Amino acid sequence: MELTTLYRLIGLQPEIVERLKPFHNGSDRMRLGPYLERLTMPETAQEAYLSLKEVLGEDPDGLAMLYCQLEAARQVYRRYQEKGIPERIFVDTMRCFPRFIAECEKKDGRLLFDRGWWSYRQTSMCLFRIGALEYEFRKHEGEPAVALHIPSGADLSEPAVNDSLEQAGRFFQTHYRDYKYSRYICISWLLSPALEPLLSETSRIRSFQQRFEIVQTYPENMEFIELLFQVPRTALYDSLPETTSLQRGVKALLLGGGMVGSAYGTLERQKYGSEAPIPR
Repeated sequence: MELTTLYRLIGLQPEIVERLKPFHNGSDRMRLGPYLERLTMPETAQEAYLSLKEVLGEDPDGLAMLYCQLEAARQVYRRYQEKGIPERIFVDTMRCFPRFIAECEKKDGRLLFDRGWWSYRQTSMCLFRIGALEYEFRKHEGEPAVALHIPSGADLSEPAVNDSLEQAGRFFQTHYRDYKYSRYICISWLLSPALEPLLSETSRIRSFQQRFEIVQTYPENMEFIELLFQVPRTALYDSLPETTSLQRGVKALLLGGGMVGSAYGTLERQKYGSEAPIPR
């Protein structure tokens, strides 16, 4: 797969495509090659990311790191094919890149990439987008588990979440049969008990919360500011937007001295779906 093909498949922003062109030269690929290969391996991806940060030096808009991770994504496509993983899952997984860039534009007012510290999980086949949710190899109390992540804009309706879980069950059974896990885990502001009074009985977030057993809360975690309001965490509470009912409710909670934080929940694995293949 060519990089330009990858850009098209994942819907990379045209402005970013243009700004990446200076990186498309043989000397950069030769110099960065060893790091890029390690970005595709679960055992070395984090170390490769940290090393690349030093090698790349000043990278104010994160485009050098973005190029490296997209090149790693291009390279890892071959392993998807070797494992028989549908191209649809590859594309959905790597669409994290334009999504993160769009989130930065909302938060910072310009197109940039600041999520290299996270997206090496995608380039190393540690994390996959399957339907509405993302799934990552993790551990819970020392035992193998699968972490659920909720991408921005994800459909949290009961049918969409059920479908994602069913597809994920088939995915791991088909492509990672030797990975034995009994629990899904999730750490998210959307699981925070502080949200419950703000949610209607028919809320999709409430329905999602009710799937999990909450084992720990993190009341001081401020990630929800960026994720709910699309502003920096340092934003003043009285300046927070009130576009949605949840934004209005959380803003009132904060102005009243409350906090949302986040929570850690577990979900017992069930046998979702059948042996039918995942749609391509």
